[in-house]
Amino acid sequence: MNKLMRLFLILAFVPALVLTSCKKDNDDTNFDAQKALTKHLVANNLDINTIIGGFVTGAPAAADVNTFIAAKYIIDIRTADEFAAGHIADAHRVDLKDILTEAAKANKPILVVCKSGQTATHAVALLRLSGYADAVALKWGMSGWNSTLDIWTPNTGSIAEGNANWTTDAAPANLTYASPKFSSADTIPANILKARVAAVLAEGFKSVNPADVLANPANFFVNNYFNETDYAGFGHVKGAYRINPLLVGDGQVNFLDPSKEVVTYCYTGQTSGAITAYLRVIGYNAKSLMWGMNKFNNASSAWGESVNKWKPSMAKNLPIVTGN
Repeated sequence: MNKLMRLFLILAFVPALVLTSCKKDNDDTNFDAQKALTKHLVANNLDINTIIGGFVTGAPAAADVNTFIAAKYIIDIRTADEFAAGHIADAHRVDLKDILTEAAKANKPILVVCKSGQTATHAVALLRLSGYADAVALKWGMSGWNSTLDIWTPNTGSIAEGNANWTTDAAPANLTYASPKFSSADTIPANILKARVAAVLAEGFKSVNPADVLANPANFFVNNYFNETDYAGFGHVKGAYRINPLLVGDGQVNFLDPSKEVVTYCYTGQTSGAITAYLRVIGYNAKSLMWGMNKFNNASSAWGESVNKWKPSMAKNLPIVTGN
């Protein structure tokens, strides 16, 4: 009788064990890494507005150069040849993909430097997501530091003037899309974030040519990161949305279509560089529009006295060091 009872209990227990096992497998399969990551970002004050808050700093006045340099751990992410042609004293050159390794050596707030400021802001967004909350980029890059390194002047323009795909129409109504999906070998949100940042660093800065967007805007999901006044005052790419501040916590990021290349453009390409890095971390196929409004219409009267309009006179002549 005891043997029969034991056999009965075993037979009753096995199906329950199988069902429990299947349920666990299904739970693992249904784990939403993107949702876990975005919840983690919001809970830890790492939404987009925090990442781009005070994320750039301009070149100092000549009298303040030494103090400026002494206060920062400067990481230059240009090529070795570009670095050798002229860099800020005491700067540390490193490839973008290796910036976290270099950042770990920093003993003071980090300043990231590139040619134009656009790749540097991309790097700063990833640094801030990695715990370097006070990292900043040099606005305008080395172009603003020394006029001999100016690449902004030859890259400004007004290619949008008279173009059929440039308009002053009202912004399209926002639609809500499902979040993008990506797989993760880990279920711990902090580890997912670390892996996603590493992946974005490895793939490099992703950008798009303004002329390509202007020629075929329907090929992209274009987001104009302007305030409402400038969206109308400057004009914009035909069909461009105006989703700003694009917060994850408020669900605004779900106004982006994950099935398309998401192109963000701003005034200088520097805010869009940071936003693009962030969007790629959370799963979007995002790209930054190079040069921003300074390529679309640098000559526009809508600029007024804006500090975001590039003028050759903005390039300073602060000291540079040549060689490695």
